[in-house]
Amino acid sequence: MDPRDEAPQFVLPLVVRIEKDAPPARTDALETAARAVLTLLSDERAGSVDGEDGEWAQAVRDWEDARIRKVVRRARGAEWRRASALPGIEVTGERAEVRVFPPVPLDGWPKELVKLQVSGTDLDDPEPPSAPEPELPVLWMNPGLEMSAGKAMAQAGHGAQLAWWALPDAERERWRKNGFALAVRTAPRERWTELTESGLPIVRDAGFTEIAPGSCTVVADHPALRGCQSDL
Repeated sequence: MDPRDEAPQFVLPLVVRIEKDAPPARTDALETAARAVLTLLSDERAGSVDGEDGEWAQAVRDWEDARIRKVVRRARGAEWRRASALPGIEVTGERAEVRVFPPVPLDGWPKELVKLQVSGTDLDDPEPPSAPEPELPVLWMNPGLEMSAGKAMAQAGHGAQLAWWALPDAERERWRKNGFALAVRTAPRERWTELTESGLPIVRDAGFTEIAPGSCTVVADHPALRGCQSDL
């Protein structure tokens, strides 16, 4: 058994706002979720400053000691307002709104979040996303896997987290000052094998939902990460 499975299990909750008449585009939601994870990881409340733990630091450590689970739920209207009242961080994209919360025990979700829907979170891109700008960090999604938008948002968050862990402090700070600019794209099929063999960080899913255990879902292609590989 993996030692991570023996530790108490925590989950990082993310909530995406999906109003009936104004849903965000899929890629916008994926990129916003990835940036939300990075924003939480870089927040002073999630770490230590001058030897003093922030208010979320222990929860983050407990979460990182086990499986790095993320669950995306959706909300609208009054549900979104109730979720927004909880301690967390809201991150916006072009139209997407995602709120990330400090980790909670797997069976200890706040009552304001526990009833929000998980399954069926699906979104579309009205037009194919453009090619990412040169030198922009890119989270490449596996072209051979079908995932709901919620599952893909969690996977994008995993990829962003692996990139964050692998970066030296100076590169982390540079990325933070740039607003965690990044792109999420589905990899061209002819490039996927090359990407998975490149040495860049790879997300291998634990297989709890939707896809088979061990599936490679995301390659984190950050310019500063050439030659580094990590698994989640």
